[in-house]
Amino acid sequence: MLTDATRQRDFPSLVGMTYLNTAAESIPPRCVGDAIQAYWQDKLRGMQGRDAHFATLEACREVSARMLGLATAEVSFCSCSSEAYNLLAAALNLGEDDEVVVNDLDFPAGATPWLRAVERPVLQLWKSRQGALRMEELASLLNARTRLVQVSLVSFFNGHRIDWPKFHELVRHLAPQALIAVDVTQALGRVVLDCSGADIMISSTHKWTLGIHGGCIVGIPKGKAAWLTTHAGGWFHLENAFDADRFQRAVPKTGAASFSVGMPNFVALYALNAGLRYLEEIGVAAISRQIDPLIAEAEAGLRALGLTPMAEFQPKNPSGILAFQHAQSSQLHGALEQNGLHVMHSAGRIRLALHGYNTAADVAKFLGVLRSALPAGR
Repeated sequence: MLTDATRQRDFPSLVGMTYLNTAAESIPPRCVGDAIQAYWQDKLRGMQGRDAHFATLEACREVSARMLGLATAEVSFCSCSSEAYNLLAAALNLGEDDEVVVNDLDFPAGATPWLRAVERPVLQLWKSRQGALRMEELASLLNARTRLVQVSLVSFFNGHRIDWPKFHELVRHLAPQALIAVDVTQALGRVVLDCSGADIMISSTHKWTLGIHGGCIVGIPKGKAAWLTTHAGGWFHLENAFDADRFQRAVPKTGAASFSVGMPNFVALYALNAGLRYLEEIGVAAISRQIDPLIAEAEAGLRALGLTPMAEFQPKNPSGILAFQHAQSSQLHGALEQNGLHVMHSAGRIRLALHGYNTAADVAKFLGVLRSALPAGR
Protein backbone atom coordinates (compact mmCIF):
# COMPACT_ATOMS: atom_id res chain seq x y z
CA MET A 1 0.00 0.00 0.00
CA LEU A 2 2.73 2.45 1.00
CA THR A 3 6.32 2.01 -0.08
CA ASP A 4 9.19 3.25 2.04
CA ALA A 5 9.49 6.19 -0.34
CA THR A 6 5.80 7.17 -0.30
CA ARG A 7 5.58 6.70 3.47
CA GLN A 8 8.51 9.07 3.95
CA ARG A 9 7.02 11.51 1.44
CA ASP A 10 3.46 11.51 2.80
CA PHE A 11 4.20 11.01 6.52
CA PRO A 12 7.56 12.71 7.14
CA SER A 13 6.88 13.00 10.89
CA LEU A 14 6.98 9.19 11.17
CA VAL A 15 10.69 9.10 10.33
CA GLY A 16 12.40 7.88 13.49
CA MET A 17 9.08 7.28 15.29
CA THR A 18 7.19 4.04 15.91
CA TYR A 19 3.59 5.21 16.16
CA LEU A 20 1.01 2.62 17.24
CA ASN A 21 -1.75 4.84 18.60
CA THR A 22 -4.09 5.82 15.77
CA ALA A 23 -7.12 4.84 17.86
CA ALA A 24 -6.37 7.97 19.91
CA GLU A 25 -4.82 10.31 17.33
CA SER A 26 -3.80 9.78 13.74
CA ILE A 27 -0.70 11.07 12.02
CA PRO A 28 -2.16 13.08 9.10
CA PRO A 29 -0.48 12.89 5.69
CA ARG A 30 1.18 15.91 4.17
CA CYS A 31 -1.86 16.61 1.99
CA VAL A 32 -3.92 17.33 5.11
CA GLY A 33 -1.45 20.01 6.12
CA ASP A 34 -1.69 21.45 2.62
CA ALA A 35 -5.48 21.53 2.96
CA ILE A 36 -5.24 23.41 6.26
CA GLN A 37 -2.99 25.96 4.57
CA ALA A 38 -5.53 26.24 1.73
CA TYR A 39 -8.22 27.00 4.32
CA TRP A 40 -6.00 29.71 5.77
CA GLN A 41 -5.47 31.33 2.39
CA ASP A 42 -9.22 31.26 1.73
CA LYS A 43 -9.91 32.68 5.18
CA LEU A 44 -7.56 35.58 4.44
CA ARG A 45 -9.93 36.60 1.63
CA GLY A 46 -12.68 37.42 4.12
CA MET A 47 -16.21 37.00 2.81
CA GLN A 48 -14.85 36.19 -0.64
CA GLY A 49 -13.29 33.09 0.87
CA ARG A 50 -16.68 31.66 1.80
CA ASP A 51 -17.27 30.41 -1.74
CA ALA A 52 -14.26 28.12 -1.33
CA HIS A 53 -15.33 27.20 2.21
CA PHE A 54 -18.75 26.00 1.10
CA ALA A 55 -17.37 24.30 -2.00
CA THR A 56 -15.02 22.31 0.23
CA LEU A 57 -17.88 21.46 2.57
CA GLU A 58 -19.83 19.97 -0.33
CA ALA A 59 -16.75 18.10 -1.60
CA CYS A 60 -16.26 16.69 1.90
CA ARG A 61 -19.92 15.71 2.11
CA GLU A 62 -19.58 13.85 -1.18
CA VAL A 63 -16.54 11.78 -0.22
CA SER A 64 -17.88 11.16 3.30
CA ALA A 65 -21.10 9.79 1.83
CA ARG A 66 -19.19 7.41 -0.43
CA MET A 67 -17.16 6.14 2.52
CA LEU A 68 -20.36 5.53 4.52
CA GLY A 69 -22.26 4.01 1.60
CA LEU A 70 -24.89 6.77 1.64
CA ALA A 71 -26.15 9.44 -0.75
CA THR A 72 -24.53 12.87 -0.51
CA ALA A 73 -27.73 14.47 0.83
CA GLU A 74 -27.81 11.93 3.67
CA VAL A 75 -24.58 13.21 5.25
CA SER A 76 -23.80 16.30 7.27
CA PHE A 77 -21.33 17.51 9.90
CA CYS A 78 -21.15 18.79 13.44
CA SER A 79 -18.23 19.50 15.77
CA CYS A 80 -17.65 16.19 17.60
CA SER A 81 -19.33 12.87 18.36
CA SER A 82 -20.51 14.12 21.77
CA GLU A 83 -22.42 16.93 20.09
CA ALA A 84 -23.88 14.48 17.58
CA TYR A 85 -25.16 12.16 20.30
CA ASN A 86 -26.68 14.99 22.31
CA LEU A 87 -28.44 16.18 19.17
CA LEU A 88 -29.63 12.61 18.62
CA ALA A 89 -31.05 12.60 22.15
CA ALA A 90 -32.87 15.85 21.34
CA ALA A 91 -34.27 14.31 18.16
CA LEU A 92 -35.61 11.23 19.93
CA ASN A 93 -36.94 13.04 23.01
CA LEU A 94 -37.34 9.78 24.92
CA GLY A 95 -39.36 9.37 28.09
CA GLU A 96 -39.29 7.22 31.20
CA ASP A 97 -41.26 4.42 29.53
CA ASP A 98 -38.72 4.09 26.72
CA GLU A 99 -35.64 1.87 26.81
CA VAL A 100 -32.15 2.45 25.41
CA VAL A 101 -29.53 -0.28 25.07
CA VAL A 102 -25.86 0.65 25.44
CA ASN A 103 -22.84 -1.54 26.11
CA ASP A 104 -19.78 -1.55 28.36
CA LEU A 105 -17.31 -1.48 25.42
CA ASP A 106 -18.69 1.77 24.04
CA PHE A 107 -17.15 5.24 24.25
CA PRO A 108 -18.86 7.58 26.77
CA ALA A 109 -20.09 9.96 24.04
CA GLY A 110 -22.60 7.39 22.81
CA ALA A 111 -23.66 6.09 26.20
CA THR A 112 -24.02 9.07 28.55
CA PRO A 113 -26.54 11.47 26.90
CA TRP A 114 -29.33 9.17 28.05
CA LEU A 115 -28.11 9.50 31.66
CA ARG A 116 -28.31 13.30 31.42
CA ALA A 117 -31.78 13.54 29.92
CA VAL A 118 -34.34 15.65 31.79
CA GLU A 119 -36.70 12.70 31.58
CA ARG A 120 -34.45 9.68 31.63
CA PRO A 121 -35.31 6.59 29.61
CA VAL A 122 -34.59 3.17 31.07
CA LEU A 123 -30.97 2.30 30.32
CA GLN A 124 -30.23 -1.35 29.58
CA LEU A 125 -26.55 -2.32 29.74
CA TRP A 126 -25.32 -4.95 27.29
CA LYS A 127 -22.37 -6.41 29.17
CA SER A 128 -19.40 -7.91 27.39
CA ARG A 129 -18.11 -11.36 28.22
CA GLN A 130 -14.44 -12.25 27.72
CA GLY A 131 -13.98 -9.03 25.81
CA ALA A 132 -16.80 -9.65 23.34
CA LEU A 133 -20.44 -8.60 23.00
CA ARG A 134 -22.50 -11.79 22.74
CA MET A 135 -25.78 -11.81 20.86
CA GLU A 136 -27.49 -14.02 23.42
CA GLU A 137 -26.97 -11.37 26.10
CA LEU A 138 -28.37 -8.68 23.80
CA ALA A 139 -31.45 -10.76 23.00
CA SER A 140 -32.54 -10.71 26.64
CA LEU A 141 -32.51 -6.89 26.66
CA LEU A 142 -34.62 -6.25 23.57
CA ASN A 143 -38.38 -5.79 23.64
CA ALA A 144 -41.24 -3.69 22.29
CA ARG A 145 -40.22 -0.74 24.50
CA THR A 146 -36.67 -0.56 23.10
CA ARG A 147 -36.40 2.72 21.21
CA LEU A 148 -32.65 2.85 20.56
CA VAL A 149 -29.74 0.44 20.43
CA GLN A 150 -26.36 2.20 20.48
CA VAL A 151 -23.13 0.42 19.53
CA SER A 152 -19.66 1.12 18.24
CA LEU A 153 -18.79 -1.01 15.23
CA VAL A 154 -15.27 -1.32 16.69
CA SER A 155 -14.68 -0.79 20.39
CA PHE A 156 -12.19 1.91 21.36
CA PHE A 157 -11.52 -0.08 24.54
CA ASN A 158 -10.26 -3.40 23.22
CA GLY A 159 -10.81 -3.49 19.45
CA HIS A 160 -13.77 -5.89 19.51
CA ARG A 161 -15.79 -5.61 16.30
CA ILE A 162 -19.40 -6.63 16.42
CA ASP A 163 -20.84 -9.04 13.88
CA TRP A 164 -22.97 -6.44 12.13
CA PRO A 165 -25.31 -8.71 10.09
CA LYS A 166 -26.20 -10.84 13.14
CA PHE A 167 -26.56 -7.76 15.35
CA HIS A 168 -28.79 -5.94 12.88
CA GLU A 169 -31.00 -8.98 12.25
CA LEU A 170 -31.46 -9.60 15.98
CA VAL A 171 -32.46 -6.01 16.78
CA ARG A 172 -34.90 -5.82 13.89
CA HIS A 173 -36.48 -9.11 14.92
CA LEU A 174 -36.82 -8.55 18.68
CA ALA A 175 -37.19 -4.77 18.84
CA PRO A 176 -38.87 -3.70 15.58
CA GLN A 177 -39.54 -0.18 16.88
CA ALA A 178 -35.92 0.46 17.84
CA LEU A 179 -33.55 2.73 15.98
CA ILE A 180 -29.95 1.60 15.54
CA ALA A 181 -27.16 4.12 16.11
CA VAL A 182 -23.59 3.08 15.30
CA ASP A 183 -20.38 4.92 16.09
CA VAL A 184 -17.90 4.12 13.34
CA THR A 185 -15.11 6.34 14.68
CA GLN A 186 -12.76 3.37 15.21
CA ALA A 187 -13.59 1.81 11.85
CA LEU A 188 -14.03 4.48 9.18
CA GLY A 189 -10.87 4.63 7.08
CA ARG A 190 -9.40 1.43 8.53
CA VAL A 191 -11.83 -1.40 7.76
CA VAL A 192 -14.17 -1.95 4.84
CA LEU A 193 -17.40 -0.49 6.14
CA ASP A 194 -20.79 -2.15 5.77
CA CYS A 195 -23.37 -0.94 8.26
CA SER A 196 -26.34 -1.45 5.96
CA GLY A 197 -29.58 -0.93 7.82
CA ALA A 198 -28.17 1.49 10.39
CA ASP A 199 -30.46 4.43 11.15
CA ILE A 200 -27.64 6.83 12.03
CA MET A 201 -23.86 6.60 11.66
CA ILE A 202 -21.51 8.89 13.57
CA SER A 203 -17.75 9.33 13.31
CA SER A 204 -15.14 11.66 14.76
CA THR A 205 -12.60 13.01 12.29
CA HIS A 206 -9.20 12.94 14.03
CA LYS A 207 -8.49 9.22 14.11
CA TRP A 208 -8.50 6.70 11.23
CA THR A 209 -9.89 9.26 8.76
CA LEU A 210 -6.56 11.15 9.08
CA GLY A 211 -8.24 14.48 9.81
CA ILE A 212 -8.08 16.88 12.76
CA HIS A 213 -10.21 17.80 15.77
CA GLY A 214 -13.41 19.79 15.56
CA GLY A 215 -15.38 17.68 13.12
CA CYS A 216 -17.89 14.84 13.14
CA ILE A 217 -19.61 13.03 10.30
CA VAL A 218 -23.32 12.28 10.68
CA GLY A 219 -25.05 9.96 8.23
CA ILE A 220 -28.81 9.36 8.27
CA PRO A 221 -30.59 7.48 5.45
CA LYS A 222 -33.36 9.45 3.78
CA GLY A 223 -36.03 7.04 5.02
CA LYS A 224 -35.19 7.90 8.65
CA ALA A 225 -34.84 11.66 8.20
CA ALA A 226 -38.25 12.51 9.66
CA TRP A 227 -37.57 10.35 12.73
CA LEU A 228 -34.10 11.76 13.30
CA THR A 229 -34.47 15.51 13.04
CA THR A 230 -33.07 17.31 16.06
CA HIS A 231 -35.11 19.81 18.08
CA ALA A 232 -32.08 22.00 18.81
CA GLY A 233 -31.99 25.69 18.09
CA GLY A 234 -29.41 27.39 15.92
CA TRP A 235 -29.48 28.75 12.40
CA PHE A 236 -27.47 26.83 9.81
CA HIS A 237 -29.83 23.86 10.02
CA LEU A 238 -32.99 25.96 9.66
CA GLU A 239 -34.98 26.47 6.47
CA ASN A 240 -36.26 29.88 7.60
CA ALA A 241 -33.32 31.21 9.65
CA PHE A 242 -33.55 34.69 8.07
CA ASP A 243 -37.15 34.76 6.84
CA ALA A 244 -39.75 37.22 8.08
CA ASP A 245 -41.31 34.62 10.37
CA ARG A 246 -38.04 33.62 12.04
CA PHE A 247 -39.17 34.85 15.47
CA GLN A 248 -42.47 32.99 15.29
CA ARG A 249 -41.21 29.55 14.25
CA ALA A 250 -38.05 27.60 13.50
CA VAL A 251 -38.33 25.14 10.62
CA PRO A 252 -35.45 22.63 10.56
CA LYS A 253 -34.00 20.80 7.64
CA THR A 254 -34.60 17.10 8.17
CA GLY A 255 -32.29 14.21 9.00
CA ALA A 256 -28.54 14.64 8.87
CA ALA A 257 -28.78 18.30 7.80
CA SER A 258 -30.51 19.12 11.09
CA PHE A 259 -27.33 18.17 12.98
CA SER A 260 -25.38 21.09 11.46
CA VAL A 261 -26.86 23.63 13.84
CA GLY A 262 -24.23 26.38 13.48
CA MET A 263 -21.43 27.64 11.26
CA PRO A 264 -19.41 24.64 10.06
CA ASN A 265 -15.86 24.21 11.33
CA PHE A 266 -14.43 24.69 7.86
CA VAL A 267 -10.80 24.00 8.73
CA ALA A 268 -11.75 20.55 10.05
CA LEU A 269 -13.70 19.89 6.85
CA TYR A 270 -10.79 20.96 4.64
CA ALA A 271 -8.64 18.49 6.56
CA LEU A 272 -11.24 15.73 6.50
CA ASN A 273 -11.83 16.12 2.77
CA ALA A 274 -8.10 15.72 2.12
CA GLY A 275 -7.72 12.79 4.52
CA LEU A 276 -10.66 10.83 3.15
CA ARG A 277 -9.61 11.38 -0.44
CA TYR A 278 -6.11 10.19 0.42
CA LEU A 279 -7.59 7.03 1.95
CA GLU A 280 -9.96 6.58 -0.97
CA GLU A 281 -7.11 6.78 -3.46
CA ILE A 282 -5.14 4.11 -1.60
CA GLY A 283 -8.24 2.04 -0.84
CA VAL A 284 -9.47 0.97 2.57
CA ALA A 285 -9.57 -2.64 1.35
CA ALA A 286 -5.87 -2.36 0.49
CA ILE A 287 -5.14 -1.04 3.98
CA SER A 288 -6.98 -3.96 5.53
CA ARG A 289 -5.17 -6.51 3.37
CA GLN A 290 -1.81 -5.14 4.38
CA ILE A 291 -2.38 -4.33 8.05
CA ASP A 292 -4.75 -7.08 9.26
CA PRO A 293 -1.93 -9.67 9.08
CA LEU A 294 0.20 -7.37 11.25
CA ILE A 295 -2.55 -7.24 13.88
CA ALA A 296 -2.71 -11.05 13.76
CA GLU A 297 1.07 -11.19 14.14
CA ALA A 298 0.97 -8.82 17.11
CA GLU A 299 -1.76 -10.87 18.79
CA ALA A 300 0.17 -14.11 18.29
CA GLY A 301 3.25 -12.39 19.68
CA LEU A 302 1.38 -11.29 22.80
CA ARG A 303 0.12 -14.82 23.39
CA ALA A 304 3.64 -16.18 22.94
CA LEU A 305 4.73 -13.82 25.72
CA GLY A 306 2.03 -15.15 28.02
CA LEU A 307 -0.24 -12.11 27.59
CA THR A 308 -3.93 -12.50 26.80
CA PRO A 309 -5.44 -9.96 24.39
CA MET A 310 -8.62 -8.36 25.71
CA ALA A 311 -10.45 -9.18 22.47
CA GLU A 312 -9.64 -12.13 20.27
CA PHE A 313 -8.49 -11.30 16.75
CA GLN A 314 -11.23 -12.20 14.27
CA PRO A 315 -9.75 -12.95 10.83
CA LYS A 316 -13.16 -12.64 9.15
CA ASN A 317 -14.20 -9.55 11.15
CA PRO A 318 -10.97 -7.72 11.98
CA SER A 319 -10.24 -4.31 13.45
CA GLY A 320 -7.10 -2.25 13.80
CA ILE A 321 -6.95 -2.32 17.61
CA LEU A 322 -5.34 -4.73 20.03
CA ALA A 323 -5.19 -4.36 23.82
CA PHE A 324 -4.00 -6.27 26.87
CA GLN A 325 -3.89 -5.76 30.62
CA HIS A 326 -0.97 -6.23 32.97
CA ALA A 327 -0.40 -5.59 36.67
CA GLN A 328 2.79 -3.68 35.84
CA SER A 329 1.42 -1.84 32.84
CA SER A 330 2.96 1.47 33.93
CA GLN A 331 6.46 0.01 33.87
CA LEU A 332 5.81 -1.68 30.53
CA HIS A 333 4.48 1.52 29.06
CA GLY A 334 7.50 3.41 30.34
CA ALA A 335 9.85 0.95 28.65
CA LEU A 336 7.93 1.21 25.39
CA GLU A 337 8.07 5.01 25.50
CA GLN A 338 11.78 5.04 26.29
CA ASN A 339 12.32 3.04 23.12
CA GLY A 340 10.29 5.43 20.97
CA LEU A 341 7.09 3.37 20.83
CA HIS A 342 3.82 5.29 21.03
CA VAL A 343 0.90 3.29 22.45
CA MET A 344 -2.07 4.08 24.68
CA HIS A 345 -1.85 3.36 28.41
CA SER A 346 -4.79 3.73 30.78
CA ALA A 347 -5.84 2.02 34.02
CA GLY A 348 -3.72 -1.10 33.60
CA ARG A 349 -4.47 -1.40 29.88
CA ILE A 350 -2.04 -1.04 27.00
CA ARG A 351 -3.59 -0.58 23.57
CA LEU A 352 -1.95 -0.50 20.18
CA ALA A 353 -3.63 0.47 16.92
CA LEU A 354 -2.20 -0.13 13.45
CA HIS A 355 -3.08 1.95 10.39
CA GLY A 356 -1.84 1.93 6.81
CA TYR A 357 1.37 3.74 7.65
CA ASN A 358 2.51 1.00 10.02
CA THR A 359 4.94 -1.74 9.05
CA ALA A 360 6.07 -5.22 10.07
CA ALA A 361 9.14 -3.57 11.59
CA ASP A 362 6.88 -1.57 13.92
CA VAL A 363 5.27 -4.77 15.21
CA ALA A 364 8.62 -6.53 15.58
CA LYS A 365 10.02 -3.62 17.57
CA PHE A 366 6.96 -3.51 19.82
CA LEU A 367 7.16 -7.22 20.62
CA GLY A 368 10.93 -7.10 21.09
CA VAL A 369 10.82 -4.21 23.57
CA LEU A 370 7.87 -5.77 25.39
CA ARG A 371 9.71 -9.09 25.68
CA SER A 372 12.70 -7.37 27.28
CA ALA A 373 10.53 -5.29 29.62
CA LEU A 374 8.33 -8.08 30.96
CA PRO A 375 9.25 -9.16 34.50
CA ALA A 376 10.27 -12.72 35.23
CA GLY A 377 7.23 -14.94 35.41
CA ARG A 378 5.39 -12.36 33.30
